[in-house]
Amino acid sequence: MSVSSALFQHLTALIECSVAAIVTLLVSDPVGSLQIRSCKVKMLSDWYTMLYNPSPDYVTTIHCTHEAVYPLYTIVFIYYAFCLVLMMLLRPLLVKKIACGLGKSDRFKSIYAALYFFPILTLLQAVGGGLLYYAFPYIILVLSLVTLAVYMSASEVETFKDLLVRKKRLIVLFSHWVLHAYGIVSISKLNYQDLPLLALVPAPALFYLLTAKYTEPSRILSEGANGH
Repeated sequence: MSVSSALFQHLTALIECSVAAIVTLLVSDPVGSLQIRSCKVKMLSDWYTMLYNPSPDYVTTIHCTHEAVYPLYTIVFIYYAFCLVLMMLLRPLLVKKIACGLGKSDRFKSIYAALYFFPILTLLQAVGGGLLYYAFPYIILVLSLVTLAVYMSASEVETFKDLLVRKKRLIVLFSHWVLHAYGIVSISKLNYQDLPLLALVPAPALFYLLTAKYTEPSRILSEGANGH
């Protein structure tokens, strides 16, 4: 797969997700607005009201509970549905557009992958929606740190010069910085006293670049051999 074809696919996926998010907000209450009107979340059990259906006689369960955090729970399913619809409408046109740059086995891989991921994501939201609501800032922060370290290690980035050699590496770095900043802002909940923490966004990358030479496997092995 050519670089331009891969970039085009990522750009199309970004457009699909962005349009799906906007449409989801527009069809949610209040309809036609990019804002949502929701009930306040007070505790984790608010997300799982179906577990608290009453049983007056301790035999028959009355299924009368409703979504206490409406629409924060169901809006995610609506978003996934719009993502799936837009993907099925736009992705075949994309594949036809860039078919010349893809092998026969690569043309529909992105569609097949999404058909696997969407059910998994839906199940995660159905089971762990409340946990994700409280933990997603920390999940984003940790995953962005881990994936940045893995990428820089796999790309053999050990110095600032290695980082500047290819524009793709800078794009990946800045993308992770955006995720770092988003995680910090989410944790701080726009508390202006905590916003100076955004200055720490470049810290993980700087720490990696400054210490990478000390953790080079060949250097560790050579020093171990010399020590013996």
